[in-house]
Amino acid sequence: MPSFIVIIVFILAFAIFYSRQRKKKPPLDEFPTKWRTILQGKVIFYNNLSDPDKRRFENDVSRFLANVKINGVETEIDITDKLLVASSAAIPVFGFPDWDYTFLDEVLIYPGAFDRNYNINSHEETILGMVGSGTMEGKMILSKPALHRGFDNGTDKQNVGIHEFIHLLDKEDGVIDGIPTVLRGKQYALPWLELIRNKTKDILQGQSDIDFYGATSDTEFLAVAGEYFFERPELLQKNHPELYELLARAFQQDTAKIMKSGPKRAKLERNDPCPCASGEKYKACCMNKA
Repeated sequence: MPSFIVIIVFILAFAIFYSRQRKKKPPLDEFPTKWRTILQGKVIFYNNLSDPDKRRFENDVSRFLANVKINGVETEIDITDKLLVASSAAIPVFGFPDWDYTFLDEVLIYPGAFDRNYNINSHEETILGMVGSGTMEGKMILSKPALHRGFDNGTDKQNVGIHEFIHLLDKEDGVIDGIPTVLRGKQYALPWLELIRNKTKDILQGQSDIDFYGATSDTEFLAVAGEYFFERPELLQKNHPELYELLARAFQQDTAKIMKSGPKRAKLERNDPCPCASGEKYKACCMNKA
């Protein structure tokens, strides 16, 4: 490729990168009480954080919502849907303060599964989440029911939102290859690849509790193992200690320590005082708004 073309490509790439950086909007000055109530009721990871870390998580969620469009396709979406998307984004990068995803402008919420041609309720394929490429570069697609299932069940080691944002995090070095950027040094990359081979073999022989989908490729292994790491960290640490240690290094989080008291969700009953401090009962105040 002639040198002048290389220079032009570099300038264009820099201009795109710079424009993305300039357009970043700050988070809200004050996190809405209604939003906090939804996080308390839906996001186990959030509920296990210390109070200072909860404020940091809220800041991450608020900044994400300020900078990434979330739109429904043939389905209505509300603030709960948006907060679950933003939480899916914040959880994998919580070990990297003030992280912004470079390759994401919009998240599209579909009413159900779709195929690789983005057809909804296809009989050919059942895809629940996808990081876009080509004409869909900068976009992510998530099935709305699958997004909610990922947060409703905190014990199944599956969360499609977290799964897709791990793919996006993997892409930050320019390619989705299943090798976390933090583990790219030879002293970590080689053990990581060897571990993938061994764990994949166990999965294929039916000798692992890691989801079978993780054996389909190195990239899917990272995303599937990452779901396990964030959903059931104590179990992962017990059953796969070496994998846990490498993932803790990759995500710069000790999730087993964060979740040491076990999965929990703040459950508000109808007659509890509303957390917005209105003085009303929850059923007469924010319950219907959440």
